[in-house]
Amino acid sequence: MELTPIGIIAGKEFWDRIRNRWVLAVALVFTVFALAIAYFGGAQQGSVGFRSIEFTIASLVSLVIYLIPLIALILGFDAIVGERERGSLDLLLSMPITRFELLLGKYLGLAGALAFSTVAGFGLVAIVLATQLDLAALFHYFGFMLSSVLLGMAFLSLAVMISVFASDRTRASGMAIGMWFFFVLVFDLLLLGALVVTGGHYGGEIFPYLLLANPADVFRILNIFSMEDVRTLYGLATVFPRALADPWLLGLVMFAWIVAPLGIANWRFRK
Repeated sequence: MELTPIGIIAGKEFWDRIRNRWVLAVALVFTVFALAIAYFGGAQQGSVGFRSIEFTIASLVSLVIYLIPLIALILGFDAIVGERERGSLDLLLSMPITRFELLLGKYLGLAGALAFSTVAGFGLVAIVLATQLDLAALFHYFGFMLSSVLLGMAFLSLAVMISVFASDRTRASGMAIGMWFFFVLVFDLLLLGALVVTGGHYGGEIFPYLLLANPADVFRILNIFSMEDVRTLYGLATVFPRALADPWLLGLVMFAWIVAPLGIANWRFRK
């Protein structure tokens, strides 16, 4: 594996997103929504203004779970199939570059653009709120930003896998939207439905482990389990054991969600 061609392809993908202002648009969306949640999230309770970092992160988690997976899937669903439809894939593969180097370069460039927009968007909010946060609060907030980047990279990896398997962009886009619906909307409903139907007598023991099969749930647990009030509000204290909620363990699970789809995509792409 040569690093030079990977870097060239990654740089091209990254700067293409910079030039078409995609990164700026996403960063602006994150900044606006995060500021609105931080200052007006308590309006329904009759209060306006920054309340606490726990309340802000808990609200932002719900926003990120919907937005970042969708943005990542839209960003990466045509990474390979788009090149194939444009006729440029054969040209790229005719150059002294392996399929894995091409796949990894494209992924790293897109991941860099997504990570930059996420950090820039939420980082601006951290600067605005800096005077109202102590070091512990800033630590929690930067942990939230890091986990948001990992969530985006996990769904981007799934998007690249879709792009390799799909035969055309239309099918790839449909598969990407279907994956977003499944992981963000349907997955938890299926688990809760199974628990309700069985009266909680079956599946309760494996329920926490099933949550790890969804990167969106891993992200949610990673951010809110360390905050007592928020954990109780979400009900995780009763269904998720503390031993399984170790940040390093959850980080490894999220890393597996990044690596595994890429590995499958590479296997398929080589065939």
